[in-house]
Amino acid sequence: MRSLFSAALAGVLALTFAAPAAAGTRPDVDLGSPLPQAHAHNDYHHERPLLDALEHGFTSVEADVWLVDGELLVAHDAWELPEAGTFEDLYLDPLTDLVKGKGRSVYPGWNGTFQLLVDLKTDAESTYAAVEAELAEHGRILARYQRGKVHRGPVQAVISGNRPLETMRAAERRYGFYDGRSGDLGGPLDARLMPLVSDNWNNLFTWRGIGPMPAAEREKLHGMVDAAHRAGQRIRFWATPDAPGPARDAVWTELRAAGVDHINTDDLPGLREFLTR
Repeated sequence: MRSLFSAALAGVLALTFAAPAAAGTRPDVDLGSPLPQAHAHNDYHHERPLLDALEHGFTSVEADVWLVDGELLVAHDAWELPEAGTFEDLYLDPLTDLVKGKGRSVYPGWNGTFQLLVDLKTDAESTYAAVEAELAEHGRILARYQRGKVHRGPVQAVISGNRPLETMRAAERRYGFYDGRSGDLGGPLDARLMPLVSDNWNNLFTWRGIGPMPAAEREKLHGMVDAAHRAGQRIRFWATPDAPGPARDAVWTELRAAGVDHINTDDLPGLREFLTR
């Protein structure tokens, strides 16, 4: 396994960063109370990827994945890759170890499904094939599609970014599910393939949380959420205001009131406080 940090930096960073849990050992994490709407955007940028989100009760995390020399690395930009951890070390192994012995949930006693949103940054076909291979190795904790049916699991992996739609649609068995866009709402892609619909808030709405939300935009938001829910799908927006303050709170209030399934943030304590206040 590729180390999370380079040898040159390991001695310094070990004082402040927790290393990924070794396979077969329970991660050192104090699980929070699960918050169904809490989604950790670019989760890997936190000091303890995945684990910080779990301690704040997040039920969805996002990992950007690059296929480099046959290895799946987690990073936002290419310049971060030399120091990047692996997808398996940071996410699949810890989630597998958390579920072991706990029944059917990442959070003990919670009957929801934890979402692992995997944003493919490199070539769609080859990266997806590599992700599917690693997901299959952890298949006992994952939801899967098989011959027309979805079998639930403690974790559902949803593929975003460079998504090979036709390959995914043609598969008789897969662990990856498709992250659609707003234009897919009401279309032929049902929840067995596309359980999630995501889109850029700024491409759909002009309101940024200053003053009241225009009635027409509120109606549009509720209509999109209702359309997704009628199809058994969830909905998420990225690029919503994320700086602490009244504008962010106003947008989050509208998202929550509309029933948006995943509220996107980099501020773990901020969203936890908002959802529990």
